[in-house]
Amino acid sequence: MIRIAALIFCLVPALAAADEATIRRVMDSKLGGAKIEGIAPAPIGGLYEVRYRAADGVHIFYTDANANYIVSGKIFESKTSRNLTEERLRKLNAINFESLPLAQAVKVQRGNGRRVFAMFSDPYCPYCQRFEKALQEVDDITIYVFMYPVIRPELKDQSKAVWCSPDRAKAWLDLALHQKPPAVTAACDNPVEKNVQLGRSLGVSATPTLILPTGEKISGGMQAEDFSHLLDQAMAQAKTTR
Repeated sequence: MIRIAALIFCLVPALAAADEATIRRVMDSKLGGAKIEGIAPAPIGGLYEVRYRAADGVHIFYTDANANYIVSGKIFESKTSRNLTEERLRKLNAINFESLPLAQAVKVQRGNGRRVFAMFSDPYCPYCQRFEKALQEVDDITIYVFMYPVIRPELKDQSKAVWCSPDRAKAWLDLALHQKPPAVTAACDNPVEKNVQLGRSLGVSATPTLILPTGEKISGGMQAEDFSHLLDQAMAQAKTTR
């Protein structure tokens, strides 16, 4: 995929400054009413980033200076293998971490808990289960888990029962890691329905969705070492912006 994308990009000739009016006119006709939020130079010379907003957040297309060609895909930096498009989208779709209603989340802490992030997770999502296992290898973290039972909504009461448990963190881990529901009823007031509404309002369309302290959202889990490194970077960046 990377080779194909690189070939397409190499075929785009170097062009002068973008004709923003032309780009907007052409792209408006292709986006079915979606709003273009901005146009800026892309990481590759001769290409321009076109940002537009949809129901699930900001998206990006690339085009040449006169909108003769439209490229839908991702740009990778060959030297580092960084996905520049994904990094850019994470920043564009970042939220204010401090605005999250953390009181609606199950708090799980390991070690000194100094590294903080939030997570929308479904206990019956295979990728969530895999990431929960990876997180067992990551120390000194505080996880705010927004229970997001959308894959098997008929089992939503199990997530509600987690909230009603005397030890919510343990009840969540038992359910997420071992599919062992709490031995309590879901009779207490709980925020599960609010969490589903919150996730939809934030454009959470996949589980797990991680929210770093910078407010950047990541869909899908990763290996423990990779996530630990990413979380360290996000913590450092969040400190510099406060």
